[in-house]
Amino acid sequence: MAERARRPRRPREEREARPARARKPPRPKAPTRRGEGTGGAFGMTGTRRAALFAMVLCALALSIAVPLRTYLSQRDELRDVGAEQQKLRETVAALEKRKAELNDPAYVEIEARKRLHWVRPGETPYIVQLPGDESRNTETERPSGKQAAQGSWYEELWESVTHK
Repeated sequence: MAERARRPRRPREEREARPARARKPPRPKAPTRRGEGTGGAFGMTGTRRAALFAMVLCALALSIAVPLRTYLSQRDELRDVGAEQQKLRETVAALEKRKAELNDPAYVEIEARKRLHWVRPGETPYIVQLPGDESRNTETERPSGKQAAQGSWYEELWESVTHK
């Protein structure tokens, strides 16, 4: 672009000394929709600025909401999994203790005598009834007196299924 030659500015006194008729009238400002004024920053009115601010705020809220919701749900899930893991550890500890007890032959013998009413050959079994045991049915607690069937277990299972 070609540079325009600038005229040297006149001193202020000379400019003010010019007659009033020689002065140029001030240029009117460009008209806007709402009359006079530039409309603020970026040539926008207050309502447009507020709308733009609200849109930016909504966009920020939406961009933060999804990751925040995911974070909170994963934190709750992690807490639930931690509680379940603790319960499983307690269950494993109880089962390991039970396994150690069942590896002891003396404990197995005590359980067989107590639950199944087993006795060693030559011993005489007695059932002691204490007060309050009248309501207890001892016949259901005893092992059945039936002889075991001579067939295999799967034959017995099949017969129990087919006989209605």
